[in-house]
Amino acid sequence: MRNDSLKAALLNEIGQRTRALRLEAGLTVKAFADQAKLSPRFVNQLEAGTGNISIAGLARVAAALGRSTYELIPPSAGDQSAAAALWRALTSANPDELREFQQWLSRKIGDNSGPRYIALIGLRGAGKSTVGPILAKRLKKDFVELDRRVEEIAGISLGEIFAIHGESYYRELQRESTLRLLSTSPGCVFVPGGSVVTDSETWESIKRRCYTVWLHATPAEFMKRMRRQGDLRPMQGRPSAMEELKALLARREPLYAESRLKIRTTGKTPAAVASRIIQEVSPKES
Repeated sequence: MRNDSLKAALLNEIGQRTRALRLEAGLTVKAFADQAKLSPRFVNQLEAGTGNISIAGLARVAAALGRSTYELIPPSAGDQSAAAALWRALTSANPDELREFQQWLSRKIGDNSGPRYIALIGLRGAGKSTVGPILAKRLKKDFVELDRRVEEIAGISLGEIFAIHGESYYRELQRESTLRLLSTSPGCVFVPGGSVVTDSETWESIKRRCYTVWLHATPAEFMKRMRRQGDLRPMQGRPSAMEELKALLARREPLYAESRLKIRTTGKTPAAVASRIIQEVSPKES
């Protein structure tokens, strides 16, 4: 009897969460049903809290929303023993599935340090790849450079992607890598390419799902850092490289400024920048 009431409560909360995420994604019931391979009638039942969905159905729902399955579990499932009972009642999960769920729940309950995904945005030389690992280590999250994921999917280097296939193919792979990361990772600090803000679909997805941080520096500082790192591409054979960099920054600044947090990194150490981000994303005392 207790399991029946727990199951009803869980189904109700999953239904509410599914509806909220569907509306956030801008999907109609029919479009969502088609993507999740469910009937519109069942979607309505699910959102009303009466749809007795299986774990396989939950996986399809999550995929249609671009989320992980565990993101559909209501935040109120905070007590591990109660949550485990709920999960058993809903899915009749086998021991391996239940163990995986409990491990995820432990991470979720134990991590009160702020947002699940933090995206560091900015031009090459902004310090993203230096600040990112420091920030991830302090927050006990994974650090991901999205361009490495792009290279893994393509099976070739970034330079070869642009030389052989062009920018449009890179954008396609970047979009795929972003969605895959946000639907499979339990939480991370990640660095997309500097041009991600010019791909409206990928940028909107990142803004909707992540805490975005724009790492900003002066054009002179960008050049200085790139030269210090041995990256002379912006300067070689191009006397107007500085003016080109200024123009690029001017074009992208309005898009970078859509980030939730802007940090001027000139004159600051990577550790200091990471500390500032942690200060901003950490839950505030009420």
